[in-house]
Amino acid sequence: MVKYKTRAIIFSPLLFLIFLPGCKKEIVPKTFYPRSAHEAYQHSLEQANLHQTALGIDWTLTGEEALNKPVVIELPFEEAFFWDPKGANAAGYRFFVKRGLRVEVEITVDSSNSLLLFADLFRETGDTAIRRTHVATADEEMRRLEFEPRRDSYYALRLQPELLRGGQFRVVIREVPSIGFPVKDKASRAISSFFGDPRDGGSRDHHGVDIFAARHTPVLAPSNASVSRVGEGEVGGRYVWLYDSKRSMHLYFAHLETREVERGDQVRAGQQIGTVGNTGNARYTPPHLHFGIYRNGPIDPFHFIAETDTVPDITFGDTLRLIRSEHKLNDHENH
Repeated sequence: MVKYKTRAIIFSPLLFLIFLPGCKKEIVPKTFYPRSAHEAYQHSLEQANLHQTALGIDWTLTGEEALNKPVVIELPFEEAFFWDPKGANAAGYRFFVKRGLRVEVEITVDSSNSLLLFADLFRETGDTAIRRTHVATADEEMRRLEFEPRRDSYYALRLQPELLRGGQFRVVIREVPSIGFPVKDKASRAISSFFGDPRDGGSRDHHGVDIFAARHTPVLAPSNASVSRVGEGEVGGRYVWLYDSKRSMHLYFAHLETREVERGDQVRAGQQIGTVGNTGNARYTPPHLHFGIYRNGPIDPFHFIAETDTVPDITFGDTLRLIRSEHKLNDHENH
């Protein structure tokens, strides 16, 4: 009978250490998710080790200075200027916008070379130290930016081209009503009673604006919306409620002579929903539309619908730099 000898297999600690490195987890860098094209470009400079070069440092510092020391302007505003492609360039503008308006920024470029131009809008917050929240970025191809503020606030716009790019630039910044005027062929001068005016001997405030017009003048939907409620009451008379889902706000139309929509209807901006009248508690006053806006309570609708100044004409000065701005039309439109 053949006997087989058994041999113990001994694992050497040295052998274990030799194979151990092969079991380590691979180190994978965290994925970078840029919040804007400007931030993505700055990250690309870091990846290419250009951020520590003199030109890279200048580009970063110039962009920061444009936000920290912006030019204070009033809207509407227009400026034309020239940037030398040999250096790092940036421009910053600071302005105040009321809730209900829409900010529109248009940029045109005349350059011998194609370029990336970064346009970013920031909202300023903080009582003692200014903090900025990025809220919008211009479309890189159209070079256009639109934004509707949710609150009265100061905003800062920064313009900055990529490195070694320049040319002639023109920037236009304007503010326009965010929704349409609700009475056909009328404007803010037809408003004779404003938000906050006393009612019933001062026992309550007026939660809207009254727009006076001839009886049967068409009442229009100021924006795309759905009809959430219709009816008739002692105070508002014949009324319509619309819900604007884009802006998360309710629109109220009261004292209507006629109503041309029903609950559940979908309406488009400019579509007729009724006509001006004086039903309800307005029966002893001339025909008018009571228009209100609600979002977690009543909101002053004036700046949502009132027309604003137009941008002034501009020409290039001898230095290829000219700034133009204008004040508001008159005092009562700033209530």
